[in-house]
Amino acid sequence: MSGGKPLKVYINSDQQKYEATLGTYCWKATCVGTVGPVELLKKKKSVQVKPGENITIFMDYEPKPNEYTLILLNGDLEKEISLKEQGFSAPIQKGVYVYYYSVGWMDEKEEHVSNGDAYYALALEVK
Repeated sequence: MSGGKPLKVYINSDQQKYEATLGTYCWKATCVGTVGPVELLKKKKSVQVKPGENITIFMDYEPKPNEYTLILLNGDLEKEISLKEQGFSAPIQKGVYVYYYSVGWMDEKEEHVSNGDAYYALALEVK
């Protein structure tokens, strides 16, 4: 695991590549805390997508995280979104949707030992 912080995460939407916003992370011996996903994205532009469009999340990095979760935020509610081959479908109804993508590199030899973790925030605007 190289570098001073986790690598960039991207989403693909309609043949376009967009960078997700890095939030809180622990990488090597450093942990950095940030505000929550909604606050992180306040000054960022939402990615415009079509209703039901297939969205892919990817990271140009090896080794890939061996734990990952995508969460859709809706007010105080959180809903886990199933990923199939690192992809998911955008919502059908128009609006802005905030997600956070949590990833972790768990040690394969020692149980419950993390080699690094991070979360990334992204906002989709269904047009």
